[in-house]
Amino acid sequence: MNALLKVFASLLLVALPMLAEAGAVDRLHQFLASTKTLKADFAQLVVTRGGRKPQESSGVVSISRPGKLRWDIRKPYPQLIVSDGEKVWIHDSELQQVTVRQVGSAIGGSPAALLSGSNDLERNFTLSEAGEREGLLWVEALPKSGDSGFERVRIGFAGNDLKAMELLDSFGQTTLIRFSALERNPQLPAGSFRFVPPAGVDIVGE
Repeated sequence: MNALLKVFASLLLVALPMLAEAGAVDRLHQFLASTKTLKADFAQLVVTRGGRKPQESSGVVSISRPGKLRWDIRKPYPQLIVSDGEKVWIHDSELQQVTVRQVGSAIGGSPAALLSGSNDLERNFTLSEAGEREGLLWVEALPKSGDSGFERVRIGFAGNDLKAMELLDSFGQTTLIRFSALERNPQLPAGSFRFVPPAGVDIVGE
């Protein structure tokens, strides 16, 4: 599984809206408590520490809490992550490969758990206010587990809306995600969170 797909897998169940109150930490808690489903467009930029050309991608994310996610990368190359709450399928059509993992092992203390799992965030993360930047109010989440693969995650809000995530991994790689056309609590087809591997692909994992 390439580095970009590993980032996607970590992001797995990652998007869920938030309501405004005093600070960004409060917004995150309220957002999770009041959002059952979410759909949004995303644009993603992965920047390596070595300064190589950033990797850009875009697509659509759908989430149904707890644990169900569809992360559909459409450009520049189609890639898909689907979780039904129990298993996670990562389909790389270019490699003709599907990686299957249990949600617990795929998510754990990862950024995905911030937005798609339990509302008890402090169990896996230390949350703090990260100030205002680029017109957004930010919360920083530091994973308590040493094997999460990420050093920190920042989530940015504009008013009541989730607008951005920034992730720094253990290798110094930074992933920047911007959300647009976000819908909170839309009705989503149940089939969005089911995945049947295409014929002829290699299946790796559990």
